Amino acid sequence: MLLQVLQRERFGAVARRLASSRHRASLLNLNASHWKETARAAAGAQDHPAPALYVVATPIGNLADIGLRALHALSLADAIACEDTRTSGAFLRHFGLEKPLLALHEHNERAGAAQVCARLAAGERVAYISDAGTPAVSDPGAVLVQVAAAAGHRVMPLPGASSAVAALSVAGDTAAHGFAFAGFLPNKAQERASALQRLRDARQTTMIFEAPHRIEALAAAMAEALGDGGVRQLTVCRELTKQFEQVVTLPVAGLARWLADDANHRRGEFVLVLHAAPAVEAKDDALPADVERTLRVLLAELPLKQAAAIAAELSGLPRKRLYAQALAWRADAPEADEAG
Repeated sequence: MLLQVLQRERFGAVARRLASSRHRASLLNLNASHWKETARAAAGAQDHPAPALYVVATPIGNLADIGLRALHALSLADAIACEDTRTSGAFLRHFGLEKPLLALHEHNERAGAAQVCARLAAGERVAYISDAGTPAVSDPGAVLVQVAAAAGHRVMPLPGASSAVAALSVAGDTAAHGFAFAGFLPNKAQERASALQRLRDARQTTMIFEAPHRIEALAAAMAEALGDGGVRQLTVCRELTKQFEQVVTLPVAGLARWLADDANHRRGEFVLVLHAAPAVEAKDDALPADVERTLRVLLAELPLKQAAAIAAELSGLPRKRLYAQALAWRADAPEADEAG
């Protein structure tokens, strides 16, 4: 029944034409009415309430990744808020969509959110799209969602492309305990090094974004912070979903060499998937890593007994055990301050 509703032959022909062109948008030459009819057939019977804010994911590089429900919601919208009106206008025109566009980006998000809320208060459907991918993940959108929800308006997600999730899906990190999204690390070298240092013992997969003009600096920083031993693995995803897509997994210490081997390796947008740190077998009497860090920080500022007592309160471990460990550290470092 569903296949009949979707008008298989027409949809298949348009989809093949779109997918075969890859990223070359100028070659699409789509019959926009076919797309809109197919999207309406697929999603038109579903509920699309008004007023409501529709947070719509868009392709990250391959127009064939657009969803039928997303297209239908965009066709229903009274206005579309977007990160860049030029980029989004060109995207929408490929599907025959001409809508009022509202600029909403990182520099005006709160003011733009007020403009969107005024339209929602008037009973309109408003969609929000970023330049590519899922809004509010690394792009603007979070402030808009917060303001709209606080004003009592319904906010509806329309899922789709996400470079972070796409990269995670091809990393194959079987040792990970969950995952985390770090986005772009700090620009300043010292802050970036500190951020990487916090990932040394991370047991989850971590997704990191990087731009081509900074990728070599990041590779050097990762090798210094995480590359010792050659065990930590990294999946490099370059130009995901585009014509020159690359996915390769290598040791963290090998990223700089891989970039140097071919100038093309340094082009395009990157998602780096840092695999989980290898599990370290702890001695039976060893403190958990986070408790050890806490105790060492306290010992640097407080007398031994007081440091052990506070660490015990924070961790729930026996005070005597923490005190004994602190004494052992002092014994191994006799030149250290004996206060306490």
